[in-house]
Amino acid sequence: MLCFFNIKYDKLGLKGVVVLKTQFRVRYKETDRMGIVYHSNYVVWFDVGRTELLRSLGFNYRNLEEIGLMLPVVEVNVKYKSPSYYDDLIEIDTCILELSRVKIKFGYKVYREDKLLAEGYSVHGFTDNNLKPIALNKFNEELYNKLKDSLV
Repeated sequence: MLCFFNIKYDKLGLKGVVVLKTQFRVRYKETDRMGIVYHSNYVVWFDVGRTELLRSLGFNYRNLEEIGLMLPVVEVNVKYKSPSYYDDLIEIDTCILELSRVKIKFGYKVYREDKLLAEGYSVHGFTDNNLKPIALNKFNEELYNKLKDSLV
């Protein structure tokens, strides 16, 4: 797996957008009998992109759970554009679309070379170990500010 950053800017070049690009090959077990990637695997790939984006910002899921922060999924959406196949080199672009004190929305685009295969998003709440909602800016100001600085 290969990960790297791409910084994009708005039309005026004022606001940077952090997009983490994660690359890997489609494994045989991710395909159906027709050799096409089974639809639910895209959500799994979103998880890979999200995990690597958080890691690149200095926070991985293990550390977040150790400090008592959970990010349960409250919504996920995928729009399929074109199929992917066994052994395709896939790239997932992941970014943070929205952030509030109590939830975060990640955006994803899945490519094979320059062809968009799927796009979507996931929304996650911020909770403690007992799944009680928390305000991230009060729970961990450093993480909140780092996520805020990475917004689209």
